[in-house]
Amino acid sequence: MSLDHVDLDGHDRPLVVGVDVGGTKIAVLVVDRAERVLAREVADTAAGPQDGATDQIATVVERTLRSANAHINQVAAIGVGVPGRVDPLTGAVTLAVNLGWSHLPLGAQLEARFGRPCVVENDVRAAAYGLHRRRVVGEVDDLAYLAVGTGVSAGVVLHGRLHRGARGLAGEIGHVVVDSSGARCACGERGCLETFISGAAIARLAREAIETGRATSLRGPIEPTAVDVYRAAAGGDPVAIEIADSVGRRLAWAIHLLVMTYDVERIVLGGGVSHAGATFLRPVEEELDRLRSTSELAREQLVPGIAQLLPPGADAGAWGAVSIAGAAQTGKRRREVGHVQDA
Repeated sequence: MSLDHVDLDGHDRPLVVGVDVGGTKIAVLVVDRAERVLAREVADTAAGPQDGATDQIATVVERTLRSANAHINQVAAIGVGVPGRVDPLTGAVTLAVNLGWSHLPLGAQLEARFGRPCVVENDVRAAAYGLHRRRVVGEVDDLAYLAVGTGVSAGVVLHGRLHRGARGLAGEIGHVVVDSSGARCACGERGCLETFISGAAIARLAREAIETGRATSLRGPIEPTAVDVYRAAAGGDPVAIEIADSVGRRLAWAIHLLVMTYDVERIVLGGGVSHAGATFLRPVEEELDRLRSTSELAREQLVPGIAQLLPPGADAGAWGAVSIAGAAQTGKRRREVGHVQDA
């Protein structure tokens, strides 16, 4: 994808900034018109409490611009992907439950800080849009990007257009209740999918196994993380394998739900937990195979290869933010970004 469609005010503003705000990090890309990366910075910290979030995000943007030897006046637009519901017309973020934000006028605050147009979108939906626009998984116009990390959410592209839904929450599959007797979710419900397969949930399952006295290599002076669980599973630890298998089964059910609901051609699995690679994917594929074997309908819909891991180095979040900034055009930005589409 070229960024030639961006209004660059002539050649005075040849850069685009993409910001990916997550539960554990802020990643920023600065790219030029040809999508050459001039700088990339990652702050290993969440955006923090709502009152200081804009300043923290802006600080990482400023540091990345310095690394690129660039000035904000060279930037045509800034794109930001952030968890939660986003009003695409105002850039306000609401219901970011994993960050604890209830109402943050992020777009307006960043525009006031930098004096440049700022487009804000849900992070996973921005990533899905970027994957489609940049053809990361080929010529696919119906896809879902299912991110498993601090939270669990999906971004859906249908007929080449980002699907946001009537209330801007399409794809929030992490907050579907799968067991009402389960753990309390950040959204307030009990037993949401997120409480079973997110990074925090995997770490909790490991702690619970240790507390019951089970023999496992996960026991140690430091509480295990999801990374530790998958590393132990790859090494043959039975408790870790049990957790990975449970996560994989439920994730396969989520894939099944997305495919049956949206009839997409491809499901791309990403997010921090997916970095475990084959150890993460194996139980997912095994459960998908089981579903195919027991249901003709599932066999019809869950075609082999329908789910794939995000390619290494894709950096879907930050590039998705670049993509939504690239789709912002003077005179049409506020109108079009609500259903970001190809120009």
